[in-house]
Amino acid sequence: MNGSASHLRFDRLRGALPRLRGRLTRDEPLGPMTWFRAGGHADAMLVPADEEDLAYALGEVPADVPVTTVGLGSNLIVRDGGVPGLIIRLGKGFGRIAVECDHHLRVGAAVPDVKVARAAADAGVDGLAFFRGIPGSIGGALRMNAGAHGGETADVLVEARGVDRTGAVRVFSHGDMGFAYRHSAIPDDVILTEAMFRGRAGEAGAIRADMERITVAREASQPIREKTGGSTFANPPGQKAWQLIDAAGCRGLTRGDAHVSTMHCNFLVNRGSATAADIEGLGEEVRARVFADSGVSLAWEIKRIGVAAKGMVQ
Repeated sequence: MNGSASHLRFDRLRGALPRLRGRLTRDEPLGPMTWFRAGGHADAMLVPADEEDLAYALGEVPADVPVTTVGLGSNLIVRDGGVPGLIIRLGKGFGRIAVECDHHLRVGAAVPDVKVARAAADAGVDGLAFFRGIPGSIGGALRMNAGAHGGETADVLVEARGVDRTGAVRVFSHGDMGFAYRHSAIPDDVILTEAMFRGRAGEAGAIRADMERITVAREASQPIREKTGGSTFANPPGQKAWQLIDAAGCRGLTRGDAHVSTMHCNFLVNRGSATAADIEGLGEEVRARVFADSGVSLAWEIKRIGVAAKGMVQ
């Protein structure tokens, strides 16, 4: 990612955005932004000031520049060779929560899921406590229909807003989202910016008690205090990924400092200085062993972006 060619690409990008109000940086390290604490750099990173600034940028960035979005880095592997093109990360301009009438919450896409659960509890809005058990931010929850502890994003979403690659602001109804298990049909070029959720009347104390139950259950069953990317593979229809992984003898499997958690074997953990290649390679080994044992091909739930480091196969 370094060198004169990278400088020229960045200068071209900066020159295309003379009215940008957000922050544009070059050769930004992405590894520290991920929960795995591993991975390479971005050619360039943009933190737009707000939705209007994002729309301006997307409309002006040259069409041949790849654009990738990252959130809080919870369910993400950034490959060691880094990410070419432009990384967009939503910041404070997308961090608003507003409680509206009839038990609705309007939430920016950069808001951590846990903050949505807390805001709903404070307002006496029931039905959103499950967000307490989901790592990451609302943008990612929308795109993958994130869920936990008996609830999922599709249950409470009214509509979402986003900006497409041309800079057009778009509104998506619940039906437009095309929700399925850990999936939505939102086009890949859309960066989601806001969501409207609807809950129901509830009692704040009871909602907080439900959130505490979720917290205790997570801490007892998941390695949440380690460097992990959360649930690694989606559950196949009618089956549990962790049971298939356990049956294939993968609990405790290692590659370098990457480790299959012994607490919950659908979690990969960086025990020290694992590279992104170690983590992804371990995940692929788990997939291969599960397929050999059961004939089931596990699908990655963790998003993987970027290119392999020179000399590495990925």
